[in-house]
Amino acid sequence: MNTSGTGTAPTPVEERLRAALAARAQSVGPADLRPLHPPAGSARPRRAHLRRVAVGLLALAAVAALVFFVTLRSAPARPAEPAHSPRPTTSTPSPVPSPIHPTTAEPSPSSPKP
Repeated sequence: MNTSGTGTAPTPVEERLRAALAARAQSVGPADLRPLHPPAGSARPRRAHLRRVAVGLLALAAVAALVFFVTLRSAPARPAEPAHSPRPTTSTPSPVPSPIHPTTAEPSPSSPKP
């Protein structure tokens, strides 16, 4: 089984690559490595810091413009007038006159006669 987990035998190319990588790893020694020194400059260049600030300011300006235009569009053209309380009516309703003589109900002409 090869190390990739496929369950097949390693191919000749894989074997040659492993042998070359192992030989290269064995050939590197402490003399080949550069000395360990702390970084001389700042961790981030100044240009990256300025870019981050500029992008933040542009995003803030875009949000402010969006809020301004949305509120401008949804605002009414002129302010609404204040609400008025309903005024009481000054006239009293006149009573409905009742008939002087009570009328008797007469049967309809289409009703069956007894």
